[in-house]
Amino acid sequence: MDSSKRKFLALSGLTIASSLYGSENTNTPKETTEVKNNKASIPDTTKPRVVVLGGGWSGLSIAKTVKTFSPQADVVLVEKRHEFISCPVSNLWLVDKVKLEYITHDYLQAARNHNYTYFNATAIGIDKKNRILKTSEGDLAFDYLVLSPGIDYDYSRWTTDTTLVTRLKQEYPAGFIPGSEHITLKNKIHNFKEGNFILTVPGGNYRCLPAPYERACVIADYFKQKKLKAKVILLDENNAITIKKKGFMSAFNELYADYIEYIPNSVIQDIDLDKKVVTTEFDEFSFADAAFYPRVRGAKILETMGFAKDAKDMMEGNINSVTYEVIGEKNIFIAGDARPMGFSKSGNTSNSEGKYVGNIISQRINKEKAPSWESPITMCFSAISTKPENAIYIYTRYSFDKKDKNPKNVKFVDWKKFSFADTMSSENWKKDGAVNADSIYSWADALYFDMFGAK
Repeated sequence: MDSSKRKFLALSGLTIASSLYGSENTNTPKETTEVKNNKASIPDTTKPRVVVLGGGWSGLSIAKTVKTFSPQADVVLVEKRHEFISCPVSNLWLVDKVKLEYITHDYLQAARNHNYTYFNATAIGIDKKNRILKTSEGDLAFDYLVLSPGIDYDYSRWTTDTTLVTRLKQEYPAGFIPGSEHITLKNKIHNFKEGNFILTVPGGNYRCLPAPYERACVIADYFKQKKLKAKVILLDENNAITIKKKGFMSAFNELYADYIEYIPNSVIQDIDLDKKVVTTEFDEFSFADAAFYPRVRGAKILETMGFAKDAKDMMEGNINSVTYEVIGEKNIFIAGDARPMGFSKSGNTSNSEGKYVGNIISQRINKEKAPSWESPITMCFSAISTKPENAIYIYTRYSFDKKDKNPKNVKFVDWKKFSFADTMSSENWKKDGAVNADSIYSWADALYFDMFGAK
C-alpha cells in the first residue's frame, strides 16, 4: 500500500471515530460536569434541611421528633432498605409465634404519617466542607446531619481469614442484623433434625444483651415441642449471663435441662467449618448447625467519614456524650447503636434516645435553649417459653457518676461515667411470666405505632 492510501485511511478512521465518539477534549469537560452535578433527585429547599442516615429505631424516632417540633424543617430519612424489619420480637418469629407481617413495616407509611421524606439510598461518603452527604443515589446537601447507621460485625477476634469470615457470614449468620440473616436462621431451626446447635454470646456491649439467651430458650422450646434429639450449646464469652441472670438461669435449669448447655467463659480460639468443630480455651464442641454471633462495632461508614474512634476496638462514634455531636463538627450527630456510651444497644433505648437527640436539633433550628440531658430508657421483655407463653422483664434508666452533678453544663462526659438508675425487673416467670409475655405485644404495638403511625 502506498503512503497516500495509508494517509487517506488514517484520516478516514479519525473522522469516523470523531463522528461516533467525539474528540477526547470534547468529552473531558462533559464528564467532569456530570460528576459535579451528581445531585440527589430531591427538590431544593430554602428551609433548614435535616438529613437522618439510618432508618432503625433511633433514626425513625429522630426524624419524627424533629419534624414534630420543627415543622418548618425539611427532614430527609436516608435508608438503604426498602422495608423495616424489627430485630426486637424477631426471636418469636423464628419459632412461628408471630408472623413476618407483624415485625415488617413500611418506611413510606412512616414518612407520610410524620410528614418527612424517605429517600431509599446507601450512604457512601461525606463532603464535610460543603455539607453534603454522598449517597448511591446522588448528593444531599444538609444543614444538620444525624448518623444512625447501627452496627457491623467484628470477626477479627476469631479470625483474619477472609475466606472463613465470608463463610461464617453466608453459612452461619449471627441473625442480629434484620433481613436475610433471620430468614436463614429460621430455616436452620425448622430444618434441624438432631445434634448440637451452637449459639454464641459476644463480649463487650453487643446489640441487645438478653437476646442470645432468649433465642436459646425459644429454640430449645421448639426442639422440645418437636421431641428432637437436639441440644442448644450456648457459648458465652462473658463469665456469666449479662442481664436477667436469675430468670434465664432458672429457665435453663428447670425448663431446658436436657436441651440447653450453657457454658460461660467460652472465648473461641478456632472454628473449623469443614469438620464442624468449635475450639475454645478449654474445650471442643462439635455441631450439626450454628449461628455465630461475633463482637460488634460501629458501622464502617463512620470510619469512611472519619467520625469513628477505636475505644475498646469498637469503632463507634467520636461524640460528645451529652449532646451526641461529633467532636470537632458542628451540627453533625451520631445516635443509636453506633454511639459509644454504655447504654443498651436495644430498640427501646434507641427510640427514647432518638427523642432527646431530635429535641436537641429542633431547639437549635428554633433558636431555643438547649435541653437538659435526658436518660434513655431501656425497657426489655424476653420470652423464655412459647407453650405456655412466659417472659421476663427489665426496665432501667441511666445516670451520670455522682461527681457530675450538673451534666447539662458539662461540655464532654466520657461514657464510663454513666451507670444504671431506677432499675426494676420481673424475673419470676412462674409468677409473672404470662403477664410479661402479654406485655411483649402491647409494648411492640406501641413502639411500632410511635415510629410508623396508623396504617
